[in-house]
Amino acid sequence: MTDKEAVTDNIITDAMATPSPAKSMGDPGITPLSPTHTMKESEQSQPTGPSFVVVVAIDFGTTSSGYAYAFTKEPECIHTMRRWEGGDPGVSNQKTPTTILLTPDRKFHSFGYAARDFYHDLDPTESKQWLYLEKFKMKLHTTANLSIDTELQAANGKKVKALDIFAYALAFFKEQALKELSDQAGAEFDNADVRWVITVPAIWKMPAKQFMREAAYKSGLVSRDNPEQLIIALEPEAASIYCRKLRLHQMIDLGTKTAVNGYNATENVGTGMAQAKEHVRRNRQSRTFLVENVIGELWSELTEGDRYVVVDCGGGTVDLTVHQIRLPEGHLKELYKASGGPYGSIGIDYEFEKLLCKIFGQDFIDQFKIKRPAAWVDLMIAFESRKRAAAPDRSNPLNINLPFSFIDYYKKFRGHSVEHALRKSNVDFVKWSSQGMLRMNPDAMNALFKPTIDHIIQHLSELFERPEVTDIKFLFLVGGFAESPLLQQAVQNMLQGRSRIIIPHDVGLTILKGAVLFGLDPGVIKVRRSPLTYGVGVLNRFVEGKHPPEKMLVKDGTRWCTDVFDTFISADQSVALGETVKRSYTPAKPSQQVIVIHVYCSEKESVSFISDPGVRKCGSLRLDVSGTESPAARREIQTLMQFGDTEIRAMAIDVATSRSVKASIDFLSQ
Repeated sequence: MTDKEAVTDNIITDAMATPSPAKSMGDPGITPLSPTHTMKESEQSQPTGPSFVVVVAIDFGTTSSGYAYAFTKEPECIHTMRRWEGGDPGVSNQKTPTTILLTPDRKFHSFGYAARDFYHDLDPTESKQWLYLEKFKMKLHTTANLSIDTELQAANGKKVKALDIFAYALAFFKEQALKELSDQAGAEFDNADVRWVITVPAIWKMPAKQFMREAAYKSGLVSRDNPEQLIIALEPEAASIYCRKLRLHQMIDLGTKTAVNGYNATENVGTGMAQAKEHVRRNRQSRTFLVENVIGELWSELTEGDRYVVVDCGGGTVDLTVHQIRLPEGHLKELYKASGGPYGSIGIDYEFEKLLCKIFGQDFIDQFKIKRPAAWVDLMIAFESRKRAAAPDRSNPLNINLPFSFIDYYKKFRGHSVEHALRKSNVDFVKWSSQGMLRMNPDAMNALFKPTIDHIIQHLSELFERPEVTDIKFLFLVGGFAESPLLQQAVQNMLQGRSRIIIPHDVGLTILKGAVLFGLDPGVIKVRRSPLTYGVGVLNRFVEGKHPPEKMLVKDGTRWCTDVFDTFISADQSVALGETVKRSYTPAKPSQQVIVIHVYCSEKESVSFISDPGVRKCGSLRLDVSGTESPAARREIQTLMQFGDTEIRAMAIDVATSRSVKASIDFLSQ
């Protein structure tokens, strides 16, 4: 017997037999033999899968989505997707809204502008039957025990399976991208030639990442037999990879207040951005971005070991990543585990909704959303374009069109006019204008931004106080929300010149372009930090004075300590790409077909027992040992786990026969 024995609430005997009674006796059936943490030279290089002709990245965002691609033969040319039909006034974007429409019998109908416009044009009585969903990606972040059966609510209040919605959306992008590639090639483009990349926030937990992968399998993007064809990319990492390639005319340096493309310095944050947008608009026709195959000009200022922060401000989440550059190749190393939270720009939409509830009553707004869902969507679109006009130095009011059906329905509902409601409410900075608009003074609009921006600034301040985060040379502000002058100014005020703030042009596409580069070379990020502590429960020899007496278990005259947490990796521990954690397990019975081992995790860096506060069961490691029967008295299954990639992976071999054993880690709650 070795000194470490695995706890056996995880032994599964033959499928037909009842679970082993050993559990109650604490039978130390699975023995980890040699816990080692090694990294062989040979394991460093990523396994080279089939060679792909093209990499297509899908940026599946909370508010907007899109795709971009590059051929492996010309990796410096990134093509962003074709222009979308539709589009909003005041919102120039290469992406399309993340909105999806299902027919009354729950079949996919359309996505993006097409879904929104079609839904909008339906007769109100008819539209109640159709299922319209928007901003649904956040559900994966906010659901505590995410599973394959998690549901979403459509605008009409009906429930649909989240997995179906995500799969429909990915299938739509697959079809669009393959169509564009086929048109370009002049022949049918084969999906097998595509490496797909899907972006997710870095602060997402493993279940949400796995959910995305499951949706990709369901959509036919890739098959379960060929998992390497899909890479999950982390949004701020993708941004970081793209920012490395930036040339000076492709960004704005807020520190010097120069739109670095030859415009003269200006005191106003907004004008630099406006000029940059104009510059982008003129170059937009091409849709092809040339990336430096060497490192961009900005990086020529970076020396070995320099650090920078990427702040990815999207619709749903804000993600902060700290990277350090390793020269000469320009590889990246993560210095502190990804942090952030649900502080994206939709927070401002919720504040606007709260304001409307304050003026018109929560009961009315709830009813209006259900009874006139298309008009509600209209109102939010009108708000969106005004939201983008908010700026720190704005003095003239912002007018928001109220849809006619809002005014009409309110009168029916309350028996008095919208105008009367505004006069009666104590909200003095929102007035009624005779043209049928809500007139908000700039302070009122800025107040809607405040809670969200305060969250971001608080998070940034905390990050900058950490010892790992000293001497930050640059702060890259990316993601759609980074365009907001209010946010830019708040970040500037907080940093007080400690770092240079860089905003890439076409900031909403930064992640998309970086995700393509990541798909072309996934090995560029060499070292990551584990967001959580992971491990399993084992039995150890009982040590008097060290182990609590209530954990003692006596078996065959030997005293064991139960529930010991065997740590695979600790929170914020740095892990190199390809580095593996090794454990050996032995089936309890020779006839056993499957070994299932519970995986536990915690946010704390050091954990002693699986019963400690904050430790929860978060997944299971499954080893399929059928067909590996061997004459050896004890079968040893050596398991290798990789934590250095964007997803956690497991592999296993039967030591006696050197045959590989099917191993998988599942994080979605069953």
